[in-house]
Amino acid sequence: MANTPQAKKRIRRNQARAVVNKNRVSRIRTLVKKVEAAVAAGDKDAAATALKAAQPEMARGVAKGVLHKNTVARKYARLTKSVNAIA
Repeated sequence: MANTPQAKKRIRRNQARAVVNKNRVSRIRTLVKKVEAAVAAGDKDAAATALKAAQPEMARGVAKGVLHKNTVARKYARLTKSVNAIA
């Protein structure tokens, strides 16, 4: 159990940040799912639009330290490849 004031404050801060980070990751997952759904439906315009919306959010996730940069780079590449593969 935390005894010092700064340790107690750190616990409060960590809990608050955990909520923010969880919401951010959830939002990113939702945006990625929208891209994947559009690709599965074969709708290139919708997929491209969804990808444009997802990319900056994913980049912010990296900048905020919520996601690893290589993970996001891999997802970018795979999503872009799948969108471009739609005839």
